[in-house]
Amino acid sequence: MRAVKAAADGVVVVDTDEPEDAGELIRISSAGVCASDFAYIGWGSEQILGHELAGVTQDGRAVVVEGIFGCGACERCDRGEYNLCTRAGLDVLGLTTPGGMSEWFRAPTRCVVALPDDLPVTDASLVEPGSVAWHGCRVADVGPDTRVAIVGAGAIGLLAITCAQAQGATDVALEARHPHQREVGERLGATIASGEYDVVLEMGGSASSLARAVELARPGGTVVVTGVHQPETPWPYTEMMVKQLHTISPVGYSNSPRGREFDDVAQLLARRPEIAAALITHRFPIDDAAEAFRVAGDKSTGALRVVIHP
Repeated sequence: MRAVKAAADGVVVVDTDEPEDAGELIRISSAGVCASDFAYIGWGSEQILGHELAGVTQDGRAVVVEGIFGCGACERCDRGEYNLCTRAGLDVLGLTTPGGMSEWFRAPTRCVVALPDDLPVTDASLVEPGSVAWHGCRVADVGPDTRVAIVGAGAIGLLAITCAQAQGATDVALEARHPHQREVGERLGATIASGEYDVVLEMGGSASSLARAVELARPGGTVVVTGVHQPETPWPYTEMMVKQLHTISPVGYSNSPRGREFDDVAQLLARRPEIAAALITHRFPIDDAAEAFRVAGDKSTGALRVVIHP
């Protein structure tokens, strides 16, 4: 089968054996290119990349794959908190274990989620990053009376607009660096951030985005640090202390009291097809993976989410 592997100078498309491990065999239809994939390349991974995966099972079901497996047997996994399982930080698709940016992929049956009929499998790779955004909103208790701001307008930040709206927020604002991000945010219903907010989702992963998130939070508010920060990022402790801010550092996604977050996001994308239309800006066949990664890594291309179709 064809697969996209991390390499020292980017990615390479290779022929490799079909997966034979235990799990459900899936013909991959769409795989999103995530900033994490670039990080894994930088960290020296030589694995098959890809954790934003949708496809079709051998019996014809359109599905999406939860990219955090966990062990499936511990107390946390039993509670649906597989993102907190010890194995979740060890078995990382595309970094320590093969991902699914390939023609075929095997996933544990417990991690295979059926798609609603109205969500095309070619768009469904957005469910995984959307679930990261959904989880951040949920753990911050976003609801009808919550003023929400989002700092950072990559695909997950833009998806957070729609997730906050779906969880009841009617006042959702966006802080975007690039004009094309701001334009899409406005199309999805966000305003330009100004004033103070109950919940601020930091999605930029930089010192400046973290400082701006703290600035936008109201006294006693909540800052959700979803952006991935380097250890040397300065932490605005004094500013947070003066405002007595609550800080949440969510990881990935999980189940919730109402069910699977993947199901919530899949239903959202099915209800609002304009989300995928706005966010998936480029599509490539698997043999053009190198170009797909070039486009995804160059903001001047206007890329938001680049999807590879094996």
